[in-house]
Amino acid sequence: MNEKEYDPQMHSAEHLLNQTMVRMFDCGRTFSSHIERKKSKCDYRINRPLMQEELQEIERRVNEVIEKHLDVTETFVTRTEAAQICNLSRLPESAGDHIRVVRIGDYDVCACIGPHVQNTREIGKFIILSSDYHDGVVRIRFKRHFPNHSTP
Repeated sequence: MNEKEYDPQMHSAEHLLNQTMVRMFDCGRTFSSHIERKKSKCDYRINRPLMQEELQEIERRVNEVIEKHLDVTETFVTRTEAAQICNLSRLPESAGDHIRVVRIGDYDVCACIGPHVQNTREIGKFIILSSDYHDGVVRIRFKRHFPNHSTP
């Protein structure tokens, strides 16, 4: 991941989407993403377009995890320890030997430099806006909605 300004709520939602995609399609985490406050996108290598029912199930599962109000924690471990618990293939060598590992409850664990919420309840409702498929890549566009008050 390069050093960008990430929105903590959307970035945490991306982690949940990634883990949901891994669990449902065994496709690995996103290989390309653009995370912004209003809407975001993630690209996954899947050999077919997703059906509407699958998109609804992804959305349902991500929201189910959000509603569990899971704590989001970080720890620093050696590169060797991090490699035993998460995929470091996108982590540059320049990251050094002490790696920040972010956990969302027992649902997701990932080496990450971005800011996150402290608890999934801060994310709001996860909404898939659209999905398309081109040359072995599924792109999912999403946003979040925080009912009953303005978006934090």
